[in-house]
Amino acid sequence: MPSVEGSQSSQNIEVSIILLCAGRSTRMSDNHRHKLLCEFDGVSLVRRSASAATASQASTVFAVTGHRRLEIEAELEGVDVTVVFNPYFGSGIASSIIAGWRAAHAGGADGFLIMLADMPFISGLDLDRLIAVFKDAGGRAVVQAAGQGRPGNPVILPRSLQRGILELQGDRGARGVIGHSKLARIQVDIGQGAHIDVDTPEAIVAAGGMLNA
Repeated sequence: MPSVEGSQSSQNIEVSIILLCAGRSTRMSDNHRHKLLCEFDGVSLVRRSASAATASQASTVFAVTGHRRLEIEAELEGVDVTVVFNPYFGSGIASSIIAGWRAAHAGGADGFLIMLADMPFISGLDLDRLIAVFKDAGGRAVVQAAGQGRPGNPVILPRSLQRGILELQGDRGARGVIGHSKLARIQVDIGQGAHIDVDTPEAIVAAGGMLNA
């Protein structure tokens, strides 16, 4: 894919991952269960997702924690992530995106890959494909994972969208910011993993996970 004219060299474009791990797992029905502490192949889902993120070509990974932070952060020990605690996690996902964005922005990121920690089938190779397309576009496009032609997650946003991101509130993700931007939007098909997140006990079991937390 050709680079966007006038864009910076792809070799100089830095992409940071914002791994969202702060949610309250409200759809788990049991207050003692946390979806990110459930296990896939003997590994907690949050550690599995963080390991996929650090296996990618991203320059840095910021893991945003909130609900049950001590348990979540314990699962991240030994994984090369920078933990960012969001004390406002109860207000919705927007506050966690903003917390991660600010940390990545301070680190000099050109692209911000927003990754949900409850998607068990996202791999480091999937992330690398998104990152490569973002760099080929000169860091001036929105790059979104897709499966069978339908947009999904994760998504990479360029630094130029910062103003809109910092104005997010409540449980609003970045969809509105993307929709109102005039940037090119590029979809990268990574298969059904782009659509599989596990918000309920039934979804975890169906995806092959174990409800032990």
